[in-house]
Amino acid sequence: MDSEGFLTNLHPLRVFLVVARLMSFSRAAEELHISQSAVSMHVKNLEQRAGVPLFEKRGRHMMLTDAGQTLVDYGQRIFSVLEETEQVMTALKGGRYGKLRVAADTTAGVYIVPAYLGIFRQKFPDLAISLDVVNRSQVVERLRLRQADLAVMGQVPDPPWEWDAVPFLDNELVVIANPGHEWRTRDAIRLDELANTPLLVREPGSGTRKALERLLAQRGLGLQIAMELGSNSTIKQAVIHGLGLTVISRRVIELELSTGRLVVLNVEGFPIRRSWYVVHLDKGYLVPPAQAFKQLLLTGASQLEHGAGVAKPPPPPQ
Repeated sequence: MDSEGFLTNLHPLRVFLVVARLMSFSRAAEELHISQSAVSMHVKNLEQRAGVPLFEKRGRHMMLTDAGQTLVDYGQRIFSVLEETEQVMTALKGGRYGKLRVAADTTAGVYIVPAYLGIFRQKFPDLAISLDVVNRSQVVERLRLRQADLAVMGQVPDPPWEWDAVPFLDNELVVIANPGHEWRTRDAIRLDELANTPLLVREPGSGTRKALERLLAQRGLGLQIAMELGSNSTIKQAVIHGLGLTVISRRVIELELSTGRLVVLNVEGFPIRRSWYVVHLDKGYLVPPAQAFKQLLLTGASQLEHGAGVAKPPPPPQ
């Protein structure tokens, strides 16, 4: 490796990341508005300074080497930290500009976060706001790579001591059925009856599914699966059309309950009481826009639930 360090100039790294994303020197040249020979030169110089190859040919395809993939991971983190630094410097000038990058798991991203972001936008109209709705493992990845400032999710990531995770909103899991289901008139349904009934469930790794499996395991019961479905919307439609029962967050079905398209069953052990959390890395610096949004989540939840206006978040610290 070059004794002066191979990242003294970050421009070749930026070029390399574009090539790695597109897996094409020619397409990277088009995106960067430079010649293909210039792209090749930057990558070659980076490889020479690093002392290891970053790409390899397999047949007609170009692939990253292990070193190349490692450099992609660290390169993304480097530029995320640089972007974060720019936001901090902007905030220190006393301005209210910058970016808020929120990641959310699929349920929170659809049913929880947009209402808060709508209020936040009214308070801070000059901020650039992005919401990335992905599965739980991808939310954690976004936070680790500093591609998101904070996240909203239904479960604290592992290991818990790495995270600043604060509950801000109740999340009740209930058993739902089609209004014509035979159990609708039952005053009480035993948990073992539910366990013996094949259920509609989310994919493995879903927080709701894990909570159900944990409850059943505590009673020595197992989960029977009628069908795995990839989204809450699909599961709701399946239950509405009589394909079975499911366990789901009450917040996901408020409209269907109000219109009588779904009903909540009185099953032993339910509702399962959980929380929505606002999460970020414990030791990471939280940029001022993220501080303000976190404050809104923590102080505005009860007011938002009752349709009242949410108090304006405090300005970033001076």
